[in-house]
Amino acid sequence: MKIFKLPDLGEGLQEAELVEWRVRPGDEVTVDAPLLAVETAKAAVEIPSPYAGRVARLFAEIGDIVHIGAPLVGFEGEGEESGDAGTVVGAVKSGSHVLAETIQTVGHGGGGVRATPAVRALAHKLGVELAMVTPSGADGVIMASDVQRVARILSEAEPAEPLRGFRRSMAQNMALAQAEVAPATIMDDVDIESWSAGEDVTARLIRALVAGCRAEPALNAWFESGALSRRVLRKIDLGVAVDMPEGLFVPVLRNVGERDPADLRAGINRMRADLAARRVPPEEMRGATITLSNFGVIAGRYAAPVVVPPTVAILGAGRIRREPVVHDGAIVARRIMPLSLTFDHRAVSGGEAGRFLAAVMLDLSAP
Repeated sequence: MKIFKLPDLGEGLQEAELVEWRVRPGDEVTVDAPLLAVETAKAAVEIPSPYAGRVARLFAEIGDIVHIGAPLVGFEGEGEESGDAGTVVGAVKSGSHVLAETIQTVGHGGGGVRATPAVRALAHKLGVELAMVTPSGADGVIMASDVQRVARILSEAEPAEPLRGFRRSMAQNMALAQAEVAPATIMDDVDIESWSAGEDVTARLIRALVAGCRAEPALNAWFESGALSRRVLRKIDLGVAVDMPEGLFVPVLRNVGERDPADLRAGINRMRADLAARRVPPEEMRGATITLSNFGVIAGRYAAPVVVPPTVAILGAGRIRREPVVHDGAIVARRIMPLSLTFDHRAVSGGEAGRFLAAVMLDLSAP
């Protein structure tokens, strides 16, 4: 039997959720015929067949989280044996005796939670994740009573709902950002009273972001953590944060510095239509060099948007409002847009961030 395994999907992705089989055992398929669809990195990806032949076996079910290199489809014919395809990675056989009740750290490094094997076994039995438990023992040790307390609370809550698809990817990206980035945020307000009626807010924000990148290119960059190096990028490929019922999507508008407002608006409209239809090609979800979040269309004045590696900056726009300001010596009500710029302080200095934001504000304040 020839075994087709989940291939590398790029961008450092390690897993995908199987959402649809396009074949069944016994089907004859041709090379490049669609085999299955998966969701990962906030995009639906259709995986074609690398072989022509008859499908002998499917190794996963809809809803399974499949890791890179895991078997997907078995084809009739000579090839890799499938004897280990059902192996459960991580299953450990052990004896029935507890040799020692030594306190062990659960987690990475020295900052993990601490509990004895008996307490960890109790947590496993009750379905309690130790990271959720507040310890009451000496030196931060989790006691059995702590686990039982959390179990009682969970018994009164809604059943746990595993994150899947786009929400799972969002959670993983946010965890990566929290673990790697040294974030700092600066905020300011810009007077946009000079805008004409019906101004395209998103297009204006993109134009202003381009002006910021030209004034301070250091924010249109990727940071390489391992090498502690920064790559300033010439082309501006803008990730645009979009709120959808399934979670946060960040499709990429390519080369925004060379596109006129009409072309940008057409690209934004096409992007939203593709998101609604769940047909965004995976390559359009990858490779952003900087990000824009217009969260103010929902609510909020200021925020600390999250920088997702390898990018080093994200510009957020809050809710536009009218407020009294001093203008030409008089107190008048004018339209004000709040801005929040979060940057990775490992790669961007405060001065660079300030100059970027100043250029953004200057562009937004113009007619």
